[in-house]
Amino acid sequence: MAELGISGLDISGLSMAGLAIERVTKRFGEHTAVDSLSLQIQPGEFVALLGPSGCGKTTMLRMLAGFETVNEGRIQLGNRILASSETHVPPEQRNMAMVFQSYALWPHMSVADNVGYPVKLRGLRGAAYQQKVRQALALVELEAYAERMPQALSGGQRQRVALARCLVSDPSVVLLDEPLANLDRHLRATMEHSFRDFHRRTGATLVYVTHDQSEAMALADKIAVMKAGQLVQWGAPETLYRQPRTAWVAGFIGQGSQLRVAAGSPGKHLESAVLMRGLNAIESERTQTVLVRPEHIQVSTAPSRSSQLTAQVESVIFRGERYELSLRLPSGETLLAYHHTAPEPGSYVAVSLDQGWCLEPGA
Repeated sequence: MAELGISGLDISGLSMAGLAIERVTKRFGEHTAVDSLSLQIQPGEFVALLGPSGCGKTTMLRMLAGFETVNEGRIQLGNRILASSETHVPPEQRNMAMVFQSYALWPHMSVADNVGYPVKLRGLRGAAYQQKVRQALALVELEAYAERMPQALSGGQRQRVALARCLVSDPSVVLLDEPLANLDRHLRATMEHSFRDFHRRTGATLVYVTHDQSEAMALADKIAVMKAGQLVQWGAPETLYRQPRTAWVAGFIGQGSQLRVAAGSPGKHLESAVLMRGLNAIESERTQTVLVRPEHIQVSTAPSRSSQLTAQVESVIFRGERYELSLRLPSGETLLAYHHTAPEPGSYVAVSLDQGWCLEPGA
């Protein structure tokens, strides 16, 4: 029985297969771009490869696509080995589709012709061809734009045409290389909704490269955080935000403050009472680094409890729904907090910390 999307469209052609990346390494001369990276991606998962420029995420995507060879390890789709040190299946035989940052649309072709080009190359014609194109356009809600030329579309609409072109060939995996990087902030937010809806409608396996942590957090089921070619942490967005493994991940994912306390151990959660006692201990005993997110800090302009800490307001930034405060503790450490009013810079406030997360030592 055919599988139907929410709009009643047949999406059974999207074959479901798990994607295994096993200790994959890629070197360019003396430089190791990807270093023994392993991931298990489940069928239908939306996975983001996240990291700063030069971390190896795009190289990993290009190895998945078949545009780069593998020096060590292997890439497997279902039961089929796509790449290893001995094997290299060419891109056109991998049943994957790729969406580029630049859209890569033919300017002399209509939207419908751009979308249908991959299956036309395979010899599909007539009613079957027209149905494939209509279904792909419907999945990205562009049926009414079929006869328009790409230059008559907005950036977001062009990106959706590129998505439809991926879907028309029934890929097992859709690869996306920073697809929102060329869009302005408002359009990026709109397209995030479009990508979530696209994934919900199709159930496709998506591997999405980005350097924008908020984008990855908003879209992905799982995130692979990369640094210097290595996988630093792999997990759901909520896990990476609430339980980052290292200080580097804690600083890269979301906002927060890293303080030294005399309590806890790596991978442990600290409740308020233990955390506050640990902050008040003598400096030589404060050896554990703890992450405190700004939403877990209570700020009062009228101190009421002896258990609170006194902090000086260094700066205040208006963020619309709240003020962002940069505070200086007596220890000299800084604290990022949110508040509904704007205290004067230079004034003193009382703070209490509700909870914290203990980080591993080192980078």
